[in-house]
Amino acid sequence: MSMSAAAEDETEQEIHIPAEIDWEMLDKSKFFILGAALFSGVSATLYPIVVLKTRQQVSNSQLSCLKIGYGLLKHEGFRGLYRGFGTSLTGTVPARALYMAALEVTKSNVGTATVRLGFPEATAAATANAVAGLSAAMAAQLVWTPIDVVSQRLMVQGGNGKLGYGSASSMCKYSNGIDAFRKIVRTDGFRGLYRGFGISILTYAPSNAVWWASYSVAQRMVWGGIGCCYSSKTFGDGNGNGNGNGNENVGGISGNNVVRPDPKTVMAVQGVSAAMAGGVSALITMPLDTIKTRMQVLDGEENGRRGPTIGQTVRNLVKEGGWTACYRGLGPRWASMSMSATTMITTYEFLKRLSTKNQEVLH
Repeated sequence: MSMSAAAEDETEQEIHIPAEIDWEMLDKSKFFILGAALFSGVSATLYPIVVLKTRQQVSNSQLSCLKIGYGLLKHEGFRGLYRGFGTSLTGTVPARALYMAALEVTKSNVGTATVRLGFPEATAAATANAVAGLSAAMAAQLVWTPIDVVSQRLMVQGGNGKLGYGSASSMCKYSNGIDAFRKIVRTDGFRGLYRGFGISILTYAPSNAVWWASYSVAQRMVWGGIGCCYSSKTFGDGNGNGNGNGNENVGGISGNNVVRPDPKTVMAVQGVSAAMAGGVSALITMPLDTIKTRMQVLDGEENGRRGPTIGQTVRNLVKEGGWTACYRGLGPRWASMSMSATTMITTYEFLKRLSTKNQEVLH
């Protein structure tokens, strides 16, 4: 073997990425109980951004997020940032449980099936994540759409006539989530609770599929970059300026040319990958989310109490501000989805590690 070939073999490193924790490895009771507590905390932290995004989307004029936030605090105080939170939190727990169960079961089964069919590991992982995200979103919307309708009606109350969206938002007033539920059912029937269900599926199902597939691909890209970084740190710049024989412990590297990232590095990679996937997903699905929000919140002008159709909603948006009106709330939604994706995925992965039956598999 030539010296150059030996050098190439010596510098090859393998990144020891922690094994995927599948559905069968989880303690289900711990998974759901801890999950409810952890995700409730995350939802409470990010909720004000969702309120600002919703108010910006239903505004009949182009108002900045800062202006809406300032007006909200001025006229309603800090409590205005949490309008509808109790209702949202009540629905978050069962919706999130259904989402996580569908996600893990589908990912495990599809992942196994694609590997058996002979797909490369990277393709199998991306496919399994995409299908799992699709099925999880569809399952969760059965619970989440009614909660979304009620909580969003509560979110936009309080600022009518002061923040620029009084003429467009629902004229019906609600004292709390239960009151909103009763009035919506009395006025529109149970169909009113599922207003925008179809477009919610069209928004969240592809969005989740794209997000989970992008997350899988982004993780591999980031890990590849880290591998190159570790390799250069350990073996130098190729001009004889190496750091030793390749058996040093550099930022999580253990001997024998194997990179074993520490937990902080793993969490950082997951967070960065999630933020990348969240930003892309927000940009692609923004128009659908704006249409969905308006359909769920606003009253129809052309057909009485019935909600506006997709066509009417799009026409109203274009009339108010051109096609760019479909991107109202993009800033808050981009920030919300990126921050939510980062916190959710790190919380989710942490939850799975805590809920694993046999902790030895993590090492």
